[in-house]
Amino acid sequence: MSSIGATELRSTLGDVLGRVQHAGQRVIVERSGKPVAALIPIEDLRALEELEDRLDLEEAERALQESAGQPTIPLEQVKKELGL
Repeated sequence: MSSIGATELRSTLGDVLGRVQHAGQRVIVERSGKPVAALIPIEDLRALEELEDRLDLEEAERALQESAGQPTIPLEQVKKELGL
C-alpha cells in the first residue's frame, strides 16, 4: 500500500488511478501528513460492501432471535406515541 499527498494527487491523478485500476494498488491520500481517504480497486469496494451486507444480515438475525417471544407493539401505536 502506498500513500500520496493531496496536492501531489491532483497533478498525478491519471497515473494513480491507472495503478489502482490495473495493478490493484491501494493508495492512501494524505492531507497535512494525515490519512484522509483511500483509493482502492472497485473489486475491493464490492468485496467490502458484500462483507458489510453479510454482517448486517447476521446482526439482524441475531436481534430477531433475541427478541423472539418478546411482546410486540403495533406500528400504529408506536407512531402515535412518537407523534407521527
